[in-house]
Amino acid sequence: MVGVTLETSIEDQIVLKAFQALQKALQNTTPVMRAIGTGLVRNVHDRFEAAVDPDGNPWAPLHPAYAPLKRGPGILREAGMRGGLMGSITFLASPDAVEVGTNKIHARVHQEGATIVPVKASHLVFRLASGVVKAKSVTIPARPYLGIGPEDERVIAETVTDALDRATPTKP
Repeated sequence: MVGVTLETSIEDQIVLKAFQALQKALQNTTPVMRAIGTGLVRNVHDRFEAAVDPDGNPWAPLHPAYAPLKRGPGILREAGMRGGLMGSITFLASPDAVEVGTNKIHARVHQEGATIVPVKASHLVFRLASGVVKAKSVTIPARPYLGIGPEDERVIAETVTDALDRATPTKP
């Protein structure tokens, strides 16, 4: 993925033990990884709708001079989910990993925050509610949407546990 991808490792011992048992029970864990990826993408979409980071903290509000011009239902959301950042969130699954991210070039700026400066001009020129503005730089606050928070840990643990329950026969 070109835009931004966050890689993390799971240190929760219950999840690790369940996953090790699952790996023993199943030769191919890719379907489970796909299920985890689906759940994590759903969680990212929920974060966009709630305008919160993976831990549930609210994103920085829109700049008051920009807010009146904002199109779409909320911060980082465009009028249609299909072509925007939210709609670009996807996953890649393999037998031992799930990558969740986007290929949008501006994704990193919104995830991590950035200061934008002109490359070939003396000023940035853009429109705000007050009219056309010139600036030497613009700071975009970080609004993290990728990451592993408590809800993601729950989805991962439940998905692995459910797969393990299905993969291992119950005792009579």
